Amino acid sequence: MELFYFVVFGALGAVVAALELSKNSKDRINTSSAFNSFKNNYLVVYSLMMAGDWLQGPYVYYLYSTYGFGKGEIGQLFIVGFGSSMLFGTIVGSLADKQGRRRACVTYCITYILSCITKHSPQYKVLMVGRILGGIATSLLFSAFESWLVAEHNKRGFEQQWLSITFSKAIFLGNGLVAILSGLFGNLLVDSLSLGPVAPFDAAACFLAIGMAVILSSWTENFGDPSENKDLLTQFRGAAVAIASDEKIALLGAIQSLFEGSMYTFVFLWTPALSPNDEEIPHGFIFATFMLASMLGSSLASRLMARSSPRVEGYMQIVFVVSSVSLLLPIVTNFLVAPSKVKGGSISFAGCLQLLGFCAFEACVGIFWPSIMKMRSQYIPEEARSTIMNFFRIPLNIFVCIVLYNVDAFPITVMFGMCSIFLFVASILQRRLMAISDKPKIENWSAMKERDTEAEPLNE
Repeated sequence: MELFYFVVFGALGAVVAALELSKNSKDRINTSSAFNSFKNNYLVVYSLMMAGDWLQGPYVYYLYSTYGFGKGEIGQLFIVGFGSSMLFGTIVGSLADKQGRRRACVTYCITYILSCITKHSPQYKVLMVGRILGGIATSLLFSAFESWLVAEHNKRGFEQQWLSITFSKAIFLGNGLVAILSGLFGNLLVDSLSLGPVAPFDAAACFLAIGMAVILSSWTENFGDPSENKDLLTQFRGAAVAIASDEKIALLGAIQSLFEGSMYTFVFLWTPALSPNDEEIPHGFIFATFMLASMLGSSLASRLMARSSPRVEGYMQIVFVVSSVSLLLPIVTNFLVAPSKVKGGSISFAGCLQLLGFCAFEACVGIFWPSIMKMRSQYIPEEARSTIMNFFRIPLNIFVCIVLYNVDAFPITVMFGMCSIFLFVASILQRRLMAISDKPKIENWSAMKERDTEAEPLNE
């Protein structure tokens, strides 16, 4: 493997270590032992859940290809997964608010375990069912756990600022360290032990089962809006009213969709961007490098959120601009660096520059996750948190499905340019959110519910 990869990985590792070891009293928040116990319990569960997710990611496409399916058929399976998340995600999010977030987290474990079991079958229809189950599980992973955490944190009377500690640590561990270890463990199972491409899915199911046991034994239940007479349609209407009547919530949803849409598109594009002429690149090592860059971002976020200034609404404007510029690199290098005509070989000079830019983007991703979590905890009403969070994912999933369906229709530079524009728009919306962040809500959730209830007889 080329020295360049080790230099980048080593440099990122050194910076992360330096950031973590150099934290002083200003970078840390004094907390209670009760909170630390609560935080550590959540981090154990979240890390196990993310291990179950990360173990599967690198091997989904590979597994489908070993079953003999072509690029078109595999693309359809991926589209079904995102479509399932879009169609069923909002429903399960609403059920989480009404039936209980702890129950929804357990449902995530069961659903994802069943999805892993379907990977043993080479039958296309069975794999399609697995993608549907996986889409439902993904929606629960990115809504139910955070909703449970915020509600339980507030119920136990912990300080609001302490939430940022849990968020940043969850991303540092779950989206960083656990992702790297999962990649190495998956590689051990498939390549070193030669257990086949299904082995990581079996391991994922084991981690999910362990996490479910911890949830059942140590978590208490909490709800959003426990009203007995509220059906799903009423919950959807209430969530839509909340988004429409509070500009801060609407802006937050748009910002999240623009950034995550660009992020998921990047996942599909980075491999062809770094190896346009089928250059030999170490995919697993580059993935680990990206996750290390994400850890660097989450470490920076924990420092930023521990201080009263700058505010999260302020520094995220800069993060979106930096991420926008970093995804312009493939376009810039295409014009400034002469493309290689040689097939195969090692990574080109343009590829090296792009890899550095992609690491900068992943660092922005590491800052984004805990920061967006903190803003969601501030602006989204508790009563419909899971429902509204899954509403935010509808445009995201539509966008990703369109990209997947047309991934071969546009040059890769056009796709990166589109993502860069979306991220720049996100920075503009973030600036607007900063400007109105101190304004009181137009209407609280209870008032909206009462108005909605009074309006119902008039609609009959």
